[in-house]
Amino acid sequence: MPVTIGVLREAAPQESRVSLVPESAAKFATLGARVLIERGAGVAAQFPDALYKQVEWADTAAAVLDAADIVLTVQPLTTAQIGALRPGAVVVGYAQAHAKLAEVRALRDQKVTSFAMEFVPRISRAQSMDALSSQAAIAGYKAVLIAADNLQKFMPMLTTAAGTIRPSQVLVIGAGVAGLQAIATARRLGAVVEAYDVRSATREQVKSLGAKFVDVGVSAEGAGGYARELTAEEKAKQQEVLDARIAAADAVISTASVPGRPAPKIVSRSAVERMRAGSVVVDIAAEQGGNCELTRAGETVVHQGVKVIGPVNLPAQLAYNASEMYSRNLFNFLSPALKGGELSIDWNDEVFAQACLTHEGTVRHEATGKNI
Repeated sequence: MPVTIGVLREAAPQESRVSLVPESAAKFATLGARVLIERGAGVAAQFPDALYKQVEWADTAAAVLDAADIVLTVQPLTTAQIGALRPGAVVVGYAQAHAKLAEVRALRDQKVTSFAMEFVPRISRAQSMDALSSQAAIAGYKAVLIAADNLQKFMPMLTTAAGTIRPSQVLVIGAGVAGLQAIATARRLGAVVEAYDVRSATREQVKSLGAKFVDVGVSAEGAGGYARELTAEEKAKQQEVLDARIAAADAVISTASVPGRPAPKIVSRSAVERMRAGSVVVDIAAEQGGNCELTRAGETVVHQGVKVIGPVNLPAQLAYNASEMYSRNLFNFLSPALKGGELSIDWNDEVFAQACLTHEGTVRHEATGKNI
């Protein structure tokens, strides 16, 4: 019997993405898999049922969960959904394991094999599977558009009969995938862009996009391409230089985060108070607590004339392309384990080994296991 891949309509608030788009569904079918989709799963992302070929349909999520050998998700399954899975089923999607401990326990107790897309190792071979990067690129792009929409100024320089309009000054904090996309987008809109990251290795990437790198004299290179936690002395030194650049900016795009931990506080209340009235802070890290002291997830806070915007789930605001990219990440991750329509996971493959959250009644991800 061919393996059955199940796809649900995402039920989480503000989630409009779908885990499998028609292109990837057809590819899975070509590999011999049976694809079972809950009706309407792709509608919110502008993928109506009629676009899907070589798939089967289920009227309810329960029917998908009951029949699926593999379930693809965007948001983590609920404990009730996990309880409806068969022992030995496989779940692939975001897990948010540090915040969803009850769900991790349910996966363990149900003896589900789960893979967390945020745990996919950042190695060259796994770049096409890196969902964090694909979705972060969308968030960085959208954040700049939000800033431009909320500024009462033009982004580019304009020369008009009424005089010359100076370009907006944009500061991007964090030069990971989201930050680099934010830099590129702000530059396309004609802004003068500065960027800062604690990892000095990003300097050349920032410059290559036409932005100025803010050097604060602190480096925090960490493992796996992420930044390490700064010491108190390093934070103070960083803050002194950054506060001056924040004060000079019309828009600050803040993207700094540490996986599995609250976002570092980089933009202080006092720094916001030094900004000109009408300036904007767009804090991409709002869902992790925010990089700005004033950030509230899902809200816009106006403080002394400065807007501090805490958007949540930005990729879902560009659901069509976000779903395309995420679906390809899932296909590239899972397809090596599909042979002749059957699932065969190579546990010696570091991609599968490191991305595994639970398997055979145990929590395989070490950091998560310590909290269970």
